[in-house]
Amino acid sequence: MSSIIHKITHYLTIIVHGIDKGSSYKNFRFMLYGAMFAICFIPLIVVTGLSSLEYKKLLEKEEEEQLLWHTQGTQKTIEAFIHELQSVVKFVSKKYNYNELLEQENVSELFLRLKDQYPGFVDLGVIGPSGIQQKYAGPFRLEGYDYSDQDWYVKVLARQLYISNVFMGFRKLPHFVIAVSNKLPGKEEYWVLRLSIDYETLQNYISTVSTKASQDIFLVNNQGVLQTRSNIFGDLLETYPFLKPPPEGEIIINTANYNGIKQLRSFVHIEDSPWILGIVKETYIYGEKWSSFRHRMRLIFLGCTFLALVVIIQVVNAITDRLREADDKRNVAMTEAEHTNKLASIGRLAAGVAHEINNPLAIIDQKAGLVTDLMVFADDFQHKEKLLKSIDGIQDAVERCKVITHRLLGFARRMDVVFEYIDITDLLREVLGFLEKEALYSHIRFELAFAENLPMIFSDRGQLQQIFLNITNNAIDAIGEDGEITLITVLREDEDIIDISVHDTGPGMPPELIKRIFDPFFTTKEAGQGTGLGLSITYGLVKKLGGNITVESEVGQGTTFTVSLPVNNSHKGGGLNG
Repeated sequence: MSSIIHKITHYLTIIVHGIDKGSSYKNFRFMLYGAMFAICFIPLIVVTGLSSLEYKKLLEKEEEEQLLWHTQGTQKTIEAFIHELQSVVKFVSKKYNYNELLEQENVSELFLRLKDQYPGFVDLGVIGPSGIQQKYAGPFRLEGYDYSDQDWYVKVLARQLYISNVFMGFRKLPHFVIAVSNKLPGKEEYWVLRLSIDYETLQNYISTVSTKASQDIFLVNNQGVLQTRSNIFGDLLETYPFLKPPPEGEIIINTANYNGIKQLRSFVHIEDSPWILGIVKETYIYGEKWSSFRHRMRLIFLGCTFLALVVIIQVVNAITDRLREADDKRNVAMTEAEHTNKLASIGRLAAGVAHEINNPLAIIDQKAGLVTDLMVFADDFQHKEKLLKSIDGIQDAVERCKVITHRLLGFARRMDVVFEYIDITDLLREVLGFLEKEALYSHIRFELAFAENLPMIFSDRGQLQQIFLNITNNAIDAIGEDGEITLITVLREDEDIIDISVHDTGPGMPPELIKRIFDPFFTTKEAGQGTGLGLSITYGLVKKLGGNITVESEVGQGTTFTVSLPVNNSHKGGGLNG
């Protein structure tokens, strides 16, 4: 890799210094291809491999966390259901005493009310101290049955409140029992209120908490007998063969294979019940989804490879082309820098000359004024009028020289720029208003093609006026008489730049004159008709305002000056790339 970078640097050096550029660009392109291929594909291969390994670990961890969260949520939901049933039984046993419940009418009414609120209740029984069911309400004939030897009856006497496993019982239908024992007043004997609940109530409740996050949810007791149906391990009251009861209050999660499928299994006790909640989830790592992930990874790798090849080819070609363009622009910039340096040198010279000339001009003007005053008050003599006219000519010449020196100083001096928000359309109309009479006198028409809703630009009003006065004056001078000047404004929205074009129908210029049009003291006018500073000053002002000026001309077709100005001149003095 370091050798490739060294070669790229070597070819860049050759290109920058202009040594054998043709072959250097070609070699640079090939070296860049090699470097970018290495930079793209080596990390891509490494990252793909490491990502697959890390993804396995991440899936394992996330699956266990999700299963743990799902188990905790399901456990709390089932416990809430159980506690609700317990609360109902406790409430009934406290509200009614034993003697009241020995009345069949009271028992039947109570059962109907409970049945209306909880459709899963099958029957209700009141069992006396001897274990004999004294009163019964429900669809079966169970009054007088002896429950004294039933497991659930012995446990409810010991615990006061008891929920049984699902069993068949006298009904030969699967159900479970919630029973509460109460002490007879003034005696050491206990009576029992017993509610039987259809197994389907429990099964339906388990089904409602089942989600796509698991393949199977079921209840099992400590002996491994299924208390609800399992989608995988069998039907109700069948044996679950892999149960290892978890410690009370803890959730155990293990991994096991079943029929060739890797499974995550979690188990937790349901509080205040004889049941254990079991949740089974198929793992991603060794299952179909992991295979699908690897397949997608291959497709992604191939897709990334194809896209990388396309992008690399485009980027390398773009870099090489941009390098060529940058090289060409560097040459243009060097030429422009030389021109700017020449302007600066001539500006310093012009400032010195202007100052030196201004002093004697002031003396000449003062003495000429004094002579004029003296002659006005003197007696008439021969040739007096002629002398006064000559003195006026001298003063006119002095004024003209002052204008020239003022322009020289304006060209040389870096004037302060005062920025403000300006409506360029209004400014251009204002400038044309200054020149309206001169254009009318020369039979020159102004055609305006201003874009609508142009944004305000942040620039200097006085210097913009001077720029467009100079350009439009030049256009009027170039036409002479009978012509047309067209002003066009265009907003380049993507670059936030406004282009102002001034096109005249004058004689145009050949290419050799266009190259020198912004040089100081260069003019196409006759001797004595121009100073050659107007467009040089204009060029400097445009650059100072962060803009750019270009000229296009063809002999016989006229000339177009285009000034490009930034809308937001944040850099205040930088230039735009033309």
